[in-house]
Amino acid sequence: MRSLLDDLALAHVLADTADSIAMARFKALDLHVTSKPDLSPVSDADTAVEKALRATLARTRPRDGVLGEEFGATQPVAGPGGVRQWVIDPIDGTKNYIRGVPIWGTLIALVQGDQPVVGMVSAPALSRRWWAAAEHGAYAGRHQAAATAIKVSGVKRLSDASFCYSSLDGWEQSGRLEPVLDIMRSSWRSRAYGDFYGYMLVAEGAVDIMVEPELSLWDLAALVPIVTEAGGEFTDLAGRPGPGGGSAVATNGKLHADVLERLATPRRR
Repeated sequence: MRSLLDDLALAHVLADTADSIAMARFKALDLHVTSKPDLSPVSDADTAVEKALRATLARTRPRDGVLGEEFGATQPVAGPGGVRQWVIDPIDGTKNYIRGVPIWGTLIALVQGDQPVVGMVSAPALSRRWWAAAEHGAYAGRHQAAATAIKVSGVKRLSDASFCYSSLDGWEQSGRLEPVLDIMRSSWRSRAYGDFYGYMLVAEGAVDIMVEPELSLWDLAALVPIVTEAGGEFTDLAGRPGPGGGSAVATNGKLHADVLERLATPRRR
């Protein structure tokens, strides 16, 4: 059976490809942007990155499935290790990307069964990359040769915690705005580091909590191994582990039960 470290090495190759394509189009005057049916933007860089990664995976992992934000899913073929699927968000933070904000990145995950076992987040405009494989720890650095092991914080009380919430609109729509505001008031500090970035700050121990109410699998799958291998906890709002619930609560583990309890009951104004 292929080692997860072999898959992680491939994820680095995929990230190198994505970085090269996306950086070449970042702040380009002729960047082409359209709206998808859900009115979210998509640029020619999003589609070019995903096409390139799919082409590499078709050559190197032909039995594996691929799920990408822009081009949907191809079906995997079950092998000795079970069903394997690569999950790709070619540019997480497209709105930042098209406005010239450097907080965007490519998210690459390998999912076996329903468990993400490899996670890669590459943010070339920040000169930063994060990665993990199940039971092999979590790391960050400019590239693989300059890696540092990362771990979550040891903060135990919400009053000492740095809380990250992305944006407030989704929490208002879900009826959980008041619980989120309560956490903000109760925590030491709150900031809206959006998209992948808040989760990576949790994994590094710079932030203690990151929450979002509505997400897709490609937004989540790569983040889970990185946070959990760094010693954190990652569930949906109902407390179910992993990326399948369509929402995210990522913490250093010590604060998780408190945060889930505070977010448990929607309250509409």
